[in-house]
Amino acid sequence: MLIFAASDKGGTGRSVTSANLAYHRALAGDDVCYLDFDFGSPTASAVFDVADARLALEGGGLHSYLGGQVVEPERIDVWAVTEHQVLRDPPPGCGRLVLMPGDVGGGEFATTGDHVRLCADLLMKLSYEFDLVFVDLSAGRSYAVDMVLEATARPEMRQVTARWLVFHRWTRQHVAAAASLVLGERGIVAAGIDRGHDEEELRGAIRFVRAAVPDPESPLWSQVSPTQSAWLRKADADLKQLASAHGIGYSQVLGSVPLEPVLQWREQLITDEDVLDSQIANMETWQALSRLAARLTDDKHWEQA
Repeated sequence: MLIFAASDKGGTGRSVTSANLAYHRALAGDDVCYLDFDFGSPTASAVFDVADARLALEGGGLHSYLGGQVVEPERIDVWAVTEHQVLRDPPPGCGRLVLMPGDVGGGEFATTGDHVRLCADLLMKLSYEFDLVFVDLSAGRSYAVDMVLEATARPEMRQVTARWLVFHRWTRQHVAAAASLVLGERGIVAAGIDRGHDEEELRGAIRFVRAAVPDPESPLWSQVSPTQSAWLRKADADLKQLASAHGIGYSQVLGSVPLEPVLQWREQLITDEDVLDSQIANMETWQALSRLAARLTDDKHWEQA
């Protein structure tokens, strides 16, 4: 299964959340591959704490592959190479966790027929080799988004299950931007239809993920004044109404991730040690990520509303 991670803006938690979801699925026993298609800023290696490998990769990454300079893009075994001590000792029964990074300084590029063919070939091959393939896309209607829409519309890709996660922060601006990215005049749905995708199937393959969502019931907000608490609840209710009005209400949401200080200050994988031992991260965040990871392949969460 292919999981495309998209967002209209940067800073939505797209990369760090999708990396955490990949990590959870690998812990559960799935073989997982993570592709960094954020061509303008390929930084997923930092989230997996394999920064040294990224710095050394000046050729041979996804940019080089899609440009035809190499036959196969570089693969990084996260368990073996990561500098994160907890990740270096994965529990028994976990699956593979492989990162395919972009090249340092690769940048965005206009896609051609050759790029699309190479992209489709890679996605097809990886879909057979791995249980889940995460593709972290550049923000907005980028070349990366257009390329994978065109690649997945090819006849040979029709039998490969592809799902889309669209990430946005829980603010008015981000709600409107996420809706426009998917449902706007030049959004993902319209672009997909232009490339031969079935509209109903494509809409059914897209779900939204709300990131950095404050929970008024959380201990994080227990010390605020009554006035602030009332305002927070009103703002949350207004945002739910706004999301519904934009067509991305509750039925289109796969899940949400609570406001988490660790993720706000340092984009990283959250491990059970962070929650249970050092207690720097909140159990609610771990549970939210676990639920999201499970729902990726649970068909009842992808039925048309």
